[in-house]
Amino acid sequence: MTKELIHATMATTAEIHADRIDGGRTHDSAEAAALTRAARLDALLGDPHDPANLHGLKALFAADARREPPAETEQLLTETGLGAEFVPAEYGGRLTRADLLAKVLRPVFRRDVALGFGSGITSLFATSAVWSAGTEGQRRSTARLLLDQGRAAIVHHELAHANAILRDEFTAHRDRAAGGYLLNGRKDVIINADRAGAYVVYARTDAARTPRSHSVLLVRPDDLPDTIKGLPRVETTGMRGCVFSGLEFTNCAVPDEALVGRPGEGVALALRTYQVNRCLIAGTVVAAADTVLHSAVRAVTAGRSRPIARRWRGPLTGVFADLLASDSMATVALRALGLLPDRTHVLAAAVKYVVPDLLRENLEELATVLGSRGYERTSSEYGALDKLARDLPVAGLGHAGTAACQAVIVPQLRALAERAWFAEDEPPPELFRAGADLPALDYRLLSIAGGGDFMAASLVGSAARLADVRSVGGQMAALADLAEAFVTELRALRESCRALPDIGPGILTDPAVCALSDRYALVLAAASVLGVWEGQDGSDPFLAAPAWAVLALSRIGGRLGIPVPELSQDCVEMVLQELVRRFRSGRSCDLDATALAQ
Repeated sequence: MTKELIHATMATTAEIHADRIDGGRTHDSAEAAALTRAARLDALLGDPHDPANLHGLKALFAADARREPPAETEQLLTETGLGAEFVPAEYGGRLTRADLLAKVLRPVFRRDVALGFGSGITSLFATSAVWSAGTEGQRRSTARLLLDQGRAAIVHHELAHANAILRDEFTAHRDRAAGGYLLNGRKDVIINADRAGAYVVYARTDAARTPRSHSVLLVRPDDLPDTIKGLPRVETTGMRGCVFSGLEFTNCAVPDEALVGRPGEGVALALRTYQVNRCLIAGTVVAAADTVLHSAVRAVTAGRSRPIARRWRGPLTGVFADLLASDSMATVALRALGLLPDRTHVLAAAVKYVVPDLLRENLEELATVLGSRGYERTSSEYGALDKLARDLPVAGLGHAGTAACQAVIVPQLRALAERAWFAEDEPPPELFRAGADLPALDYRLLSIAGGGDFMAASLVGSAARLADVRSVGGQMAALADLAEAFVTELRALRESCRALPDIGPGILTDPAVCALSDRYALVLAAASVLGVWEGQDGSDPFLAAPAWAVLALSRIGGRLGIPVPELSQDCVEMVLQELVRRFRSGRSCDLDATALAQ
C-alpha cells in the first residue's frame, strides 16, 4: 500500500460501513471460476441452520452422534465432482492454485470438518506424492480414480510423539526372487482405509534411521485382494463422522511400477508435499471457526434490540480479529506455494503451528460468550462449538502435528538469523493482493532446501512504510507502533537464534528453543496481517482501514508479551460494527466476506 493509498483509507466509520456491492474487487479468471464453484457448492448444501435440510448442521450433528458419515451429504459432494478439485488441471481436474482450492472447500468445512476430511481432502493429501514425483502413468491412473468419484488414502509413516494416526508403519523389502517389493505390517487408524481405491504408502525400506529410510508406494487394493486385510473401524473422540479403520499387509507383493519417485525418497516427498497439506488445513478450519463465531453473535443478539453488552465486545471482536489474522497467514502461505514454491517450507510449518492454536484459544473465548448454549450439542444454532472443539485436535494431528512443525522450524532458525533476517528483499506485492494473477501450484517445484525468509523481509518493509505515516495519528500511528514492535522482536530473535548450538540430539525438545520457534511463528503471523492490509486495493473499505489490523496485531503482540498500544474505543467499535453487519447480512467472517447460503 503506497503512502497515498494509506492516507486515502482514513475514511470515517460511516464510510467504512456503507453498503458494498458484490464483485467490486476484480478477480483473475481462475479465481472467479473458483469463487463461482464455491458459491454453487454452498447453495447446493443449503441453509445450514434449516432443521429440515438433509445437509444442514442438525443432520450433520446427528450423523456425528451416530458415529456415521453423513451419507446423503457425501453423496451430494461426490455427484458435484468434488474429486476433480484435487486433480491438477493438466490431468483433467480443476486444481490450479492452492488458495483457490481452500476457497472451494470452505463451504464444506464451514459445516463440518469431518465431512471435509472424509469426503475428499485426504485424497489430495495421499495423491500429492504422485503429483510431485509420480510417473506419467501413475498420474493419469490416479487422476482417473479421483475423477471417477474414487478416493485415495494416505498411509503415514510413524513419527515421533505419534498419536493413533501416526503410530505404526509398514515395511517394504525387495522381493529378490520375483522383483518388486513385499509389504508387511499393520496400522490400525487410517482415514478412509476401507473406502479407498488406492493407498499411498510411506513404507520403511531401510531399517537405519536416516533421511532415506522410507519410500512411497502406490498400491491398488483391488489388484492384491488376498494379501491385504481390512481391520475393524476405530472409534474416535473427534471427527466421529470420518471412517477410521486399519490395514494389515502380509507379504503383499507390489511391482516395481508401484514405486513413486526414487527409492528412499519418502521422507523428502513427505516434507515437500506436507507444505500444501498444512496450509490447506489451516485455510479450511478457519471456516469452521467462523460458524462458531456466528453462533456466538447470535447468542448475544437474538431477541434483543439493545447493543451488544460491553462484557462480550472484547471476546467477539478479538476472535473476529484472530480469524482475519489466521486467514491472512493461511492465505499468504497458500498463495506462496505457487508464487514462491522453493521458499515456502518454513512458512507452511509456521502456519500449521499458529492457526490451530489461535483457533483453539478462540473456541475457549467463545465458550464464555455462549455459556450454557454451548452445551446444546444437537442445535443447529449453537452446536458447532462442541463439535469443533472435538474435531480440531484431530484435524491438526494434535501434539504430533505441532512437534512435526517444530522439527521443520527449529533447524532453520540459526541460518535464518545469520543470513536472511534484515538482509533479504521483500516478496512480490502480488503475494498479498486478492485478485492477482498467480502461477498455478506445481508440486514438482516445491522445495525444502533453504529458501530464506521473505515474510521477515515483508515485515521490515511494512514497518518502514508505516513509519512514514505515523504522523497521521490515530489508528495509523497505533499500526505503525505495532509494526515497529514486531521488528524489534525480530531483532531480539536474531540475537537469540544466532547463539543456538548446532542441531543435535535434544535440541528439538529443549523448552527454550521451542519457545523461540513459538515467537518466530507469531512474528510471521504479524507479517502476514501487515502484508494483507497493505495489499488492499480499497474495494473493501473495512479491510483497507487499519482497525482490524491494529486489533489483530495487538492480540498477537499480547501473546508474545511485547508492548502494544492501548486500543482506542473507535477501533473496537469499528470491528464490532463490521462483525454485526456480517452476521446480519449473512456473510463470512474471513477476508472474503462471502455471502452464505441462508
